[in-house]
Amino acid sequence: MTEVTQRVEGGSFCGAVRFAIRLPLLFCGHCHCSMCRRAHGAGYVTWMGVAADRFTLLSGTADLVAYRSSDHGTRSFCRLCGSSLLCTSTRHPEVIDVVLANLDDPAGIAPQVHIYFDDRAPWVHVEDGLPRLGGPTGTEPLAEKR
Repeated sequence: MTEVTQRVEGGSFCGAVRFAIRLPLLFCGHCHCSMCRRAHGAGYVTWMGVAADRFTLLSGTADLVAYRSSDHGTRSFCRLCGSSLLCTSTRHPEVIDVVLANLDDPAGIAPQVHIYFDDRAPWVHVEDGLPRLGGPTGTEPLAEKR
């Protein structure tokens, strides 16, 4: 029996950088860390995890700029329009984090969790019922909701 490969595509705001992802995705979550907030100019960013071997850069290699944002993380963005697109980490090199909002079509996954929730902007209030994680790794259960 042949496996049916589902695929979604996405890219930068200007269209210079394009990518494809073979489904399924590994996870989807809202990140509230200060680096994500500043890099995106938003209260939090929704990332989806993709196995590195399921991610293909279709076009725009020369327009994809990598920025080392921490000792373990690198964020990539389009040099033409500034769209933040990807994040990789030496802590999990087999996964590429992709900004959910940059997909052309739904990928069949909804956000499942809030990470680095204890680092969120003080003006962000969420009442969606999703688990809220935090601590040094951003993925530890929080003792209380705030």
